Amino acid sequence: MFASYRRILALPGALAFTLAGLPARLSMSMSGVSAVVLIAERRGSYALAGAVSAAGLVALAVVLPLLGRLVDRYGQARVAVPAVLVGAVPMAGLLFCVRSGAPDWTLFLCWAACSTAPNVGGMVRARWAHLLRGDEAGRHLANSLEQALDELCFMLGPVLAVLLCRALTPEAGLLTSAVLCATGVLLLAAQRGTEPPPAPATGAPGAGRTGGTGRPAGGRGSLRVLLPMFLATGVVFGSMEVTTIAYTDATGHGSLAGLLLGLVAAGSCVSGLVFGLLRPRRGPVARLLGEVAAMAGLMLLPAAAGLSGAGPALLAAALFLAGSGTAPTMVSGMTLVQQLVPAGRLNEAMAAAVSAILVGLSAGSALGGAVAQRLPDGTGYLVPAAAAAAALLIAATGARRLRAAAPSAAGDAHAADLPVPAAAGHAD
Repeated sequence: MFASYRRILALPGALAFTLAGLPARLSMSMSGVSAVVLIAERRGSYALAGAVSAAGLVALAVVLPLLGRLVDRYGQARVAVPAVLVGAVPMAGLLFCVRSGAPDWTLFLCWAACSTAPNVGGMVRARWAHLLRGDEAGRHLANSLEQALDELCFMLGPVLAVLLCRALTPEAGLLTSAVLCATGVLLLAAQRGTEPPPAPATGAPGAGRTGGTGRPAGGRGSLRVLLPMFLATGVVFGSMEVTTIAYTDATGHGSLAGLLLGLVAAGSCVSGLVFGLLRPRRGPVARLLGEVAAMAGLMLLPAAAGLSGAGPALLAAALFLAGSGTAPTMVSGMTLVQQLVPAGRLNEAMAAAVSAILVGLSAGSALGGAVAQRLPDGTGYLVPAAAAAAALLIAATGARRLRAAAPSAAGDAHAADLPVPAAAGHAD
């Protein structure tokens, strides 16, 4: 089953940069939970902890695309290493302010300033796109692997964070997260042989239309479709999490909330791996539409289970199946970003996609919480179902624009097989 994954990981440098990025991606899944537990324990207020966490998400959503643009222009190592080192200063400030009883506004300031951590998942995907340029099937397989690894990290990260904070000290989760982030970024930056070449702005006529690469920029219009779709998918994630916690608490099974959420991630992880093994037989836009439709259909299962008052066993099965619908959507969405956006804007575009998901997560958490608070138990599961339907509507109405951009992407794939000019300053 995994022979195909072994094949792409055997490519020069692939296993090294894949493993190097894992600590930083695990860190990202730990940091938010660690900050919430720390502030709640030391300040005795979950409201304050949630507000600080939300402010950090907003700051991260703003900063990630800006960092992505710098990465595209100057290269991964030259941007990511200073960014993660700079972020260590406000992290230390947050730990000090929490312990010393500093005013609440200092917590917001410090946590927002910690948002300089680069989008490591996007940088790893950019390496895959560069390594597998011209190989659509290979990119599909690599993106499936990356999505499965993302789900694995987001399944293990919160559990590890809570365990460290409870077993050692409330600061342990955040400290471990910071160390993992720095370690992962430094290890990834050290893999210079697989780093995509930077695409500095040349100031030449038309550079603004090509992202400084001389390649046609067909991706801007497509991003106007993909980013709202990613935002709606983020609402699915955020509302599912809050609704599951609220529903299990209301039905007397609060201790199972973590396990049930883990099943959502497990379903996504398994489906991502299996999806990667399926050979693409349709165009990328048709695949995306089919996968978003499947996600929308599967999201009806938890809604049916919740509204019917189903027990934890039936809800667990529904959540696992619902989770299995998200990974294919994310894989095809990120693959389209790679195909439709010029190489000189790839990190920025993928960071913008992550930012859209983060905004959706925050909005979904707030909306799911409000519905769970005011309406009967289980009604909150209608929120992820509605958000998935909205993602399908966005993808369907924008399909023509995506297909119109696809021809230039196909041309880019052929152009990518040409040797990289010496002026790029990079040799594989």
